[in-house]
Amino acid sequence: MPLDVILLVLFGALLHATWNAIIKAGVDKSLDAALVSAGGAVSALPFLAFLPLPNAAAWPFIGCSAILQFAYFQLVAGAYRAGDIGLVYPLMRGCAPLLIAATSSFVLGETLTGGALIGTMTICAGILTLAFEARHGSRHAIMLALINACVIATYTYVDGIGARLSGNAISYTLWMSLLPPVLLFAWAISRRGARVVAIHVRVHWWRGLIGGAGSIASYGFALWAMTKAPVATVAALRETSILFALIISVLVLKERASPWRYLAGIIIAAGGLILKLG
Repeated sequence: MPLDVILLVLFGALLHATWNAIIKAGVDKSLDAALVSAGGAVSALPFLAFLPLPNAAAWPFIGCSAILQFAYFQLVAGAYRAGDIGLVYPLMRGCAPLLIAATSSFVLGETLTGGALIGTMTICAGILTLAFEARHGSRHAIMLALINACVIATYTYVDGIGARLSGNAISYTLWMSLLPPVLLFAWAISRRGARVVAIHVRVHWWRGLIGGAGSIASYGFALWAMTKAPVATVAALRETSILFALIISVLVLKERASPWRYLAGIIIAAGGLILKLG
C-alpha cells in the first residue's frame, strides 16, 4: 500500500475517532448520531455543484448505502446504551475488517498478499485486545456490536464497489451522505416527537456540524483509498481509529488506561507497519 494512501487513511481514522468521541460525550446518543449524520450532509452540500454526478451504475449503491448507514447509526446508539464503550467499539470495529478479509476473495475477487493479510489480521487482533478491558459486558451489548460489525462489513463492500463504479469517489461520498440524516430524523420525530428533536437540534447543532464534517471527510478518504488499494486492507487500516480514540480518552478526557490499552496500541502499530512493508 503506498505511503500517501496509508497516511490519508490514518488521518481519516483520527477524524473518525473524533466524531465518535463527540457522540460518546453527548447526553442523547440517538439524536447526537442523527445530528452528526446531518452535519455530514450539510458539509457536503457546498461541494456538490463543483463535482460531476456519479455514474448511473453507482446510484443503486448510494440508495442501498443510505439504508445501511441508517441501521448503523441506530445500532451504534443502541449498543452504547446497552454496554461499555470499551467493549462495544472494539467489537464493532474489530470484527468488521475480519469479516471483509475472510470474504473479499469471494465478493470482490481480491486476493491479499501475505504481508497485507498478516497486517490486516494483526490490526484486528490489536483492536479486539481492547475488549478484554470490558469482557464482563452484557450479552445484549455484545450481540448489538456483532450485528453492527456485519452491517459495517456490508456497507463497506457496497460503498467500495459503488465508489469504483461512480467514476469519482468524492462525489459518491458526498451524494451518499444526503439520505441517511433524512431517515434518522424521520425516525426520531416519529418516536420522540418534533418538539424534543427541535430542542435538541437548537442546543446541540454545533456538535453535529463538527462531528459531521469529520465523519464525511473520514469516510471520503477511506473510499478514495479503496479505489487505490484492496478494500480489506483499507478497512483494517481505517480501524486504527480505535487507537486514536484511546489517545483522546487518556489525554483529553483524562480516563485511566489499563495495560490492555497499551498492549493493543503496540499491536495495532505493528499491524500498520506490516501493511506498509507488505
